[in-house]
Amino acid sequence: LFKIVADKTPYLTMEEITRTIHIGPSRLGHPCFYHRKDIKLESFTIKQGEKIMLNSVEDIDGEIMVNCGVIRNHQNHSFTLPLAQEGEFYECEDEHIYTLKEIVEWKIPKNRTRTVRLTDFSNKWDSTNPFPKDFYGTLILKPVYEIQGVMKFRKDIVRLLPSLDVEVKDITDSYDTNWFLQLLSTEDLFEMTSKEFPIVAEVIEAPQGNQLSRSVLKPGKTIVIHKKYQASRILASEIRSNFPKRHFLIPTSYKGKFKRRPREFPTAYDLEIAKSEKEPLHVVATKAFHPPHEELSSVFIGDQFLVHHSETTEVLCEGIKKVVNVLACEKILKKSYEAALLPLYMEGGFVEVIHDKKQYQISELCKQFRLPFNVKVSVRDLSIEEDILAATPGLQLEEGITDSYLLISDFANPKECWEIPVGRLNITVQLVRNLSRDTGPLLVRALVEEITEEQYYMMRRYESSLLHPPPRPPKHPSVEEMKFTLLNLAEERTVDLPKSPKVRQ
Repeated sequence: LFKIVADKTPYLTMEEITRTIHIGPSRLGHPCFYHRKDIKLESFTIKQGEKIMLNSVEDIDGEIMVNCGVIRNHQNHSFTLPLAQEGEFYECEDEHIYTLKEIVEWKIPKNRTRTVRLTDFSNKWDSTNPFPKDFYGTLILKPVYEIQGVMKFRKDIVRLLPSLDVEVKDITDSYDTNWFLQLLSTEDLFEMTSKEFPIVAEVIEAPQGNQLSRSVLKPGKTIVIHKKYQASRILASEIRSNFPKRHFLIPTSYKGKFKRRPREFPTAYDLEIAKSEKEPLHVVATKAFHPPHEELSSVFIGDQFLVHHSETTEVLCEGIKKVVNVLACEKILKKSYEAALLPLYMEGGFVEVIHDKKQYQISELCKQFRLPFNVKVSVRDLSIEEDILAATPGLQLEEGITDSYLLISDFANPKECWEIPVGRLNITVQLVRNLSRDTGPLLVRALVEEITEEQYYMMRRYESSLLHPPPRPPKHPSVEEMKFTLLNLAEERTVDLPKSPKVRQ
């Protein structure tokens, strides 16, 4: 993953920007610039140094214009600039993080290079580090282009390298293009209208190593593409601290069963978010907290709490009464309970204590509990050959997403269908014909998909983040941190709780 270094060379007209930079409907196609002087328009003045976002290029009354916007007082103000608009436009610093694919497709200007910095780079050199010893994470990217083509009456794709020194002649007008293969990618297929399906196609190219490549997605195989649609998945990550985490997309039709695993909460605010009306949230403290105000409760490692609700309370701060947001809890003693108030800003550490031994389907978990949620596969999915989730030590179900899929089947067995992700499994096909006959009821098989760190990051980045905790006062100097985890204790411990007057057991 990379951060972009802003280009120090200015663009002198809006036309130069539109010819050089990709501008489009995607979030990646909205570059930002600033001008070193005020730009006065008819009804609007762009201030010196103000961030200008370029949203699209459109023909307005016969003149090509750039739709732009600036944010002032949390409100977007839209305006247009003509291509002839002159000035010194500089790229704004970009705090976003991008994959290499995104940079190549959207962020490398034509006829310019692009400087980037690796975000997760360590300059500690060892045998696993592919970079030279004097490398400190900054790269200059310059794309090398390749032409893909098809030859007359041939089905394989020919790749022409840019270093090939040949002369070419355009003979389009003198040849019938029907003699050549009309190849379509997964994205091309998804752009077709729903009425054009189902269709019969021949696989020309397919990636190696995917779960369907051994049977359905082999070059030369004839397949049926039944339809395109949006399908739901649960984005999940392996719970693991000492190795790179694996990430998965789990269909709601997954037939394995799960048992709950303890969640870990870094702050009291996280407890507030995680509590539910279905059952009391029971946690063990893994970090001590000494409050700066006597009206708030102290926390010691091993203390157990039942979490109830958030409220406000008054505290005395240097002789002045102040209102603080707190979490009302009950501290579990040997034979009774004690009321406790934990400030929401509290940087503590808590591990959930699980009393629920029930096994759940994934659809039940998503319906009954708020994500993110920790689980472990207790019964693998017997309907699939290899259940890749069964070997994981634990999973965090992070969020539900909706993604684009094509429903395909082997032409020889059209009733057994598979969902293939449009954005992550790129196949090239040649259309054979439309399929007019009704294939009848379809048996849809949705696989658990393991995704890369890059794909996972792209999915998570577009989701709205949760509310941030309220601001906290200066850190109190007396903070004792634990040097071990109570995760296993919380998972295995069974506690006979004394009856609480506030919680029904």
